[in-house]
Amino acid sequence: MNSTPSLQHSNTPVLVSDYHSHPQGHRVQRYTRALLQPWIDSARAKGILDIAFTDHDRYHGGVDFDELDRLREKNPDVKIRAGIELDNDPETSAAGRKWVEQNWKRLDFILGSVHYLNRADQMFDSVPEGAQQFSGRDIDDVYSDYFRRVREIAASGLIDCLAHLDLVKIHGYRPRAQVTELVEETLELIRARNLAIELSTAGWRKPVNELYPSDEIILFAMEKKIPFTIASDAHSWAQLGENYERLGQKITSFGLREVCVYEKHERIVHRL
Repeated sequence: MNSTPSLQHSNTPVLVSDYHSHPQGHRVQRYTRALLQPWIDSARAKGILDIAFTDHDRYHGGVDFDELDRLREKNPDVKIRAGIELDNDPETSAAGRKWVEQNWKRLDFILGSVHYLNRADQMFDSVPEGAQQFSGRDIDDVYSDYFRRVREIAASGLIDCLAHLDLVKIHGYRPRAQVTELVEETLELIRARNLAIELSTAGWRKPVNELYPSDEIILFAMEKKIPFTIASDAHSWAQLGENYERLGQKITSFGLREVCVYEKHERIVHRL
């Protein structure tokens, strides 16, 4: 696999996959070549040759597996993975899980995520409105509640990887306790379920201005031999591979030697 030289310094690894993207954005848009081809063109231009489309499960009505097959035929140099992001939306996730079960064999990759805490009508990670959900609350309790919900998703048997594992930090609220203590039970479950964790550059464009997950969690997960995917959580084709040079430098600092890609839920190790 090749990468465009402009994106990489010689001391950073070549990053050629992006496993969190939303071509539909936050609305139902039927998969068509007109919608998806710009994403493939953008990926190719940035040296990303393995991409997973992972729209939120509430927009599963727009996913067209036949269109993805046609897209693959026209772009044989790029691995195009059929995916979905399954979250804990109290109104739509039941239908989303049913859809995942029905289409399991046609899907390559499923992310699990938590976007809802106590309020059923608002994602806690909406900016800036979601920050109000943290006001006046014990932040350690919020973190514990959040990771409990992550474990519920992880235990569902319907996902391959956890998205933005410490999304709860998005507004900059930090627990008093060590985050490694708060996340340990969750990491143990992830390891037991043989799941992966994504390294997401999306945090760098959010108020917290930090990679998901934090350095402490990444190093703790590495100790537990948990594998990683890499992702930008792009909501436009222009965001694909965003901050990948910075991510590559982080990966080098961690001593991380491999990341993962997926085909029909089978994990494939990519050496860096």
